[in-house]
Amino acid sequence: MNKNHNKKWNETKTNDSWSIFKIMGEFVEGYEKLSAIGPCISIFGSARTDPNNKYYKLAEEISSKIVKNGYGVITGGGFGIMEAANKGAKNENGKSVGLCIDLPFEHTDNEFIDSDKKLNFDYFFVRKVMFVKYAQGFVVMPGGFGTLDEFFEAITLIQTHKSERFPIILVGSNFWSGLFDWIKEVLLKQNKNISEKDLELFHLTDSSDEVLNILNSFHNKENFSPNF
Repeated sequence: MNKNHNKKWNETKTNDSWSIFKIMGEFVEGYEKLSAIGPCISIFGSARTDPNNKYYKLAEEISSKIVKNGYGVITGGGFGIMEAANKGAKNENGKSVGLCIDLPFEHTDNEFIDSDKKLNFDYFFVRKVMFVKYAQGFVVMPGGFGTLDEFFEAITLIQTHKSERFPIILVGSNFWSGLFDWIKEVLLKQNKNISEKDLELFHLTDSSDEVLNILNSFHNKENFSPNF
């Protein structure tokens, strides 16, 4: 390794060390703001969903019912499903939280986030901690890689007992049934990579009323608190 490579390597190590303070700052701000908001439900889904799409309208309906039941709503702060969820909360004067992150192809800052409940992140992993730590449930609408990532991280944390259990609800049977069948047939039956009990970690529905029933049924016997 020549001198220029050594110099570049040492500069990288120095920058890595200083980035710890920026990461800590994002955690501190997130913990302080979200801990003061109270019980919330995280709603996930594609930023590319058009306002005329049935899932956009269903996300808005679900969010409205959630805040009428005393919860706040947390989203990634962007457009599509996230916008619909923040809009549903805002229209009912509920708590509307946005955990925003700047992406090269996606602007995350819809107009329905409460001004005092908008947080900006540079690090995906810090943002994901906030989604899980302060959520009393996940509502997962149709989405892409990011939505799948958030869904699988949540069930992994619960399965491994790194997080307290909370309801995880997949909305849209036409969209999710293929994945559910693969989990059941390939992961469970063919390869024994999960247990039968792991299928109980999430629900599948098309009904906004059933979303509320699942949330309320679970929390009638559980206390509200951070998940870890």
